[in-house]
Amino acid sequence: MAANGASCEQPQKRAGPKDKQNGKSPDSSIRERRQKDKEERLSLVLWRRPVITLHYFLLETLIKLKEWTFKLWQRRVIVFLFLVLCSVFSIAYSTEGAHQQYVQYLEKKFLWCAYWVGLGILSSVGLGTGLHTFLLYLGPHIASVTLAAYECGSTDFPEPPYPDQIVCPQGGVVEGSISLFSIMSKVRLEACMWGAGTAIGELPPYFMARAARQSGADPDDEDYEEFEEMLEQAEGAQDFVTRAKLGVQHMVQKVGFFGILACASIPNPLFDLAGITCGHFLVPFWTFFGATLIGKAIIKMHIQKLFVIITFSKHIVEQMVSLIGSVPKVGPSIQKPFSQYLEAQRNKLHHAGGSAPADENWLSWVFEKVVLVMVCYFVISIVNSMAQSYAKRLQQQRHSEEKTK
Repeated sequence: MAANGASCEQPQKRAGPKDKQNGKSPDSSIRERRQKDKEERLSLVLWRRPVITLHYFLLETLIKLKEWTFKLWQRRVIVFLFLVLCSVFSIAYSTEGAHQQYVQYLEKKFLWCAYWVGLGILSSVGLGTGLHTFLLYLGPHIASVTLAAYECGSTDFPEPPYPDQIVCPQGGVVEGSISLFSIMSKVRLEACMWGAGTAIGELPPYFMARAARQSGADPDDEDYEEFEEMLEQAEGAQDFVTRAKLGVQHMVQKVGFFGILACASIPNPLFDLAGITCGHFLVPFWTFFGATLIGKAIIKMHIQKLFVIITFSKHIVEQMVSLIGSVPKVGPSIQKPFSQYLEAQRNKLHHAGGSAPADENWLSWVFEKVVLVMVCYFVISIVNSMAQSYAKRLQQQRHSEEKTK
């Protein structure tokens, strides 16, 4: 497998005449122009130029819709078969019969899996900034299941209402009946689906770099341009970040499948570079995606899941609350809301459908507002990113017209 990446030739440096023109080489002028264009695009954000940003966002949205419609029309046979399949499922869904119990079961599992896969894609795909849905959704979900398992003495939560609301099963708490592996098994499906979503979200950089390398055209992506510049200046790299990026690139290129697997199996903010590297060096799709899927959905996901479960196990949580109370002066005042929150969660586990107290704990209120702010920021970043993409289209069009003159 390693030969897939290593056998590809190193990229050639962009050739160009070195004759001096007005005291500057053509390569230097191009770099300055690109830097100027980039700064101009980055200034196009909602809080600086709201009207133009929204206008460009709408125009870019229309262009994307047109492109997607054209691509769907090119694959109209597949689209037609998909619509026929959806029609068959729709008929089976609306027709009464003994098969309804299986249809409802499949519907519930499909929606549950699609929900976590979608959150995984949002966490990984970027669109200007990542919405880290592990910290916002999956981590709290695993933590709530862990706390409920220790409180209930069982993971046999009745369905419904779980997973919408966790309620302890009837029969009382059985001390010592909960193990680490039983909690891991309870949340394995959603954790693996979220990990699979993050693996799918890594595909755009791979396909972009692969298409740019095969076509020989300049890529419409700044990350790829930075990647090529990094390769050209590899020998003189001194700073830690550049050396770390080069380390990821060399590992993926030389080791192949197992290098990708190693990068995907640990929390790695530079993994986007691995996707670009694999696409640039024409690593086969299944080598890249297979290693990424195994690393993110199985190895990395179990590490993260194990960490959350251990952190929120009963005795560690109690020790953390006690430790907060031991802080001089401010400890007791901070400890009180944490204790109230944990007590409220325990009460909810034993009373299905109970009304929330009037004096809602401020911790839950703060968490809800943090989630809302992060989601709003994510949406704003998408608007900014699409507006900047349209601005780049205009810049490329302007440069093309200048060349033809």
